[in-house]
Amino acid sequence: MTDSSRDLGVATAILSRFTNDVLPKVRAIQEQVERGEHLDDEAIAFLHEIFADARSFQPQIEHHPEYQEIYVSAVGLYKEIMDKALENEKGYKS
Repeated sequence: MTDSSRDLGVATAILSRFTNDVLPKVRAIQEQVERGEHLDDEAIAFLHEIFADARSFQPQIEHHPEYQEIYVSAVGLYKEIMDKALENEKGYKS
């Protein structure tokens, strides 16, 4: 197996997992914070895990610019959720 076919296989697996498993959970968490709810420990741990995974993929993204748009969107979504969650928490403490 060549490096490029292995890279394609890895990228395909990552995108499949992201699309089928991760993104639906992230969207559900996003809906939760948009309703003004706070995140429980499980949701926070999940988001941190996903962000850590995304950071570990960064070197591969640098070598495959065709995936940068998806990567940037995913990281942006994480930031959007965390910003809103922080805003919600501040509202609870006021």
